[in-house]
Amino acid sequence: MNESRRGFVKKAALAGAMTAVGVASAHASSSGSKSSNGVVVGKSPKKEITYKKTQAWEDYYKSAL
Repeated sequence: MNESRRGFVKKAALAGAMTAVGVASAHASSSGSKSSNGVVVGKSPKKEITYKKTQAWEDYYKSAL
């Protein structure tokens, strides 16, 4: 019984290591250009707006402090 547990643990560890190596190599090959540092650079003419000053935001910030 101990032998079957040890065998299972060895196989699981080997499979986990192989998966980690596969994921790391896939990530390295898909990163593409080093200048973008993994960030997708688009060609959209629109400016991204992440914050718009509204009364709701003002109320939130006042209550958060």
